[in-house]
Order: sequence, then C-alpha cells, then structure tokens
Amino acid sequence: MKDFNKHKFKISKSEVYISTAVFGFLFGLMLFIFFAPNYYKQTSPVEFKIPAGSSLTSVVDSLYKRRIISSKKSMQAAAFMFGVDKNIKAGSYKIPNGLSYFALLKLFLDGSPEKQISVTIPEGVWQFNLAQLLSDALPLDKEKLMDLSEDKVFLKSLGINAKTIEGYLLTETYYFYEDISEEEALRKLKFEMDKLFAPRSIINRMFELGMSKHEILTIASIIEGESNIVSEFPRISGVYHNRLKKGIRLQADPTIQFLKRHKSNKNRILYVDLEIDSPYNTYMYDGLPPGPINNPGKDAVMAALYPEKHDYYYFVADGKGGHIFAKTITEHNKNVSLYREWRSSQK
Repeated sequence: MKDFNKHKFKISKSEVYISTAVFGFLFGLMLFIFFAPNYYKQTSPVEFKIPAGSSLTSVVDSLYKRRIISSKKSMQAAAFMFGVDKNIKAGSYKIPNGLSYFALLKLFLDGSPEKQISVTIPEGVWQFNLAQLLSDALPLDKEKLMDLSEDKVFLKSLGINAKTIEGYLLTETYYFYEDISEEEALRKLKFEMDKLFAPRSIINRMFELGMSKHEILTIASIIEGESNIVSEFPRISGVYHNRLKKGIRLQADPTIQFLKRHKSNKNRILYVDLEIDSPYNTYMYDGLPPGPINNPGKDAVMAALYPEKHDYYYFVADGKGGHIFAKTITEHNKNVSLYREWRSSQK
C-alpha cells in the first residue's frame, strides 16, 4: 500500500510565494488603514469631548459626523483588533490633524483628557449669585454671564420665550472643562432642565394641569424659596395650586424677597414691602408672577408638577424649620399668633 500521507501537506514554492504575497498585502493594507494619517479640513486641533458612559459606537459616530475620520468601520475594526473597544476614557481632547486610527485610539486610551472642575449649584439660587458662583469656580466672566442671561438672541437660541434665563437652569452638581465658555456653561444647565421636562409623562402631566413649562418653573421657584425641607414641597405646592384654582392671591413671601434681593434686609419681610408695586408682588397681584424668581431644583419642579391633594390654603413657619398648614383663615391666624409668640420669646 502506498503512503499518501507523506505527500498530504507538501506545499510547493509557488504556493509559499503566493501565501507570503497575500499575507504581505493584507498586512500592508492593515498598516495603511490603521496607521495611515487621517486629515480633516477644519482648523487644527479640533476639540472633541467624550461624555462619561459613552459607547465606542457613539464615539465613532461623533468622530465621523464631525469629519475627523473618514471611515467608521475602519475605526471600529482598529478598536476591536487592538482590544480598546471598551476602555475609552471620558474627557475633553484636542485632536491634532493627521492622526491615524491607531494614534487616535491611543489618545483616547492614555492621552491627556482635560481636567474637569466640580461645581455644586444650590437649589433656589438667584441668577446673579449663580453667575458669581460660576465665575469664582471657572475662568468665566460674571458680567458676560449676566448679559447672556437677558440677551434676547441667546435666549431665543435656547428656545426660551421669556425675558431672562433665570428659572430655566437646573441646579445640581456639574463637571465643567476649564476652557468652557459662558455660552456653553449656561447651555449645559439649560439642557439638563430640558431633559427633566422631556419625558412624555411630564408633557402629559402639564397638559392635565393646563400649565406651561414656564408656569411650572415659576411655581417651582416659589416652592424652592419657601422651604428647605424637601418633604414639605408637595404640600406647599398643593397650597399654591389650591389658591390658584380658587382665585386667591398667592401671598408668597419669596416673591417679596425676590423684589428686595439686592437689599441688605432682603430676607425680612416688612409691611411696607407688601406695598411694592410690581407684578412679582403676589400680595398685590392675582395669579402667578411673570416668571421664576430663582433657579429651582428637581425636587421643587416635581412638586410643582405633582402637588399633594389636600384642603390647605394657608401655612406659616413653625419656628423649627418647617411649616404649619391650615384650611381656614381662622385656623391660620391662630397659627400666625403662635409663631409670633415663639419669635418674641426668642428675642
């Protein structure tokens, strides 16, 4: 019997040459695709930001849309081959012109993302205090922030049909890049508030209440100014919703404090202050004031959207940081007397 096995894996010289040539071609093609420089037509370097939690697909899509790379598939293939498809770091990068796919991936892996600065914006902050806070923490100009806050063109670009941006900026902790501009900073805060109102359930809820986003933010800002106890927010909201339905003036102290906010005694309400002739004076004018009186937080916004259902129409401080609620003016006057007695005893 002949031994055919000894001839089974014998390869001719020509086959070796062909295989080598094919391998060399593929290797060269890989080098060309993954290591050849990518050139874009924009001014170099291009600033490119990768938000936290971004997937490789979203990063590649963004790079392609901005014409920094010419092929999404090549970028994804390079990331897969070099095992970096899940290790891209969030950050802000300055991408020079002429980087290859490999060099670009390396930049995202161990490059130098720009430093981010944490800034906590307190709930209920007045706009001029917000501008001061941002300018203290970041290289931003306070006056420009305030000018932009009332700039008609800028407000229109944000979709705000109001005289000021105050009330439309969500207060929470943010991370800002050091080179952020005044416009970008305000847009970032506005975008977060927009996200809060984006769900279909919130849109439907405003329709149920028969109220606009502007009106909800206005109520939310008053709620924010009334109490520091979040658990009270829905009950306070219920009071204001009840008064609006009955056509009773809101008589909200925070609206008077808003009118006095540039004075040294802004937090103390005097009888003479109730005579300030302004549509923001809810002791003098019916309904809601023209707009928000501060920048409310998420809890106050949700309370404005979902008020507690009850029969309360009045409330007064209890001297312990909270409030006592009443259904009738008689009951409320008793609570006011008790509060005044407590306050006198503290003196």
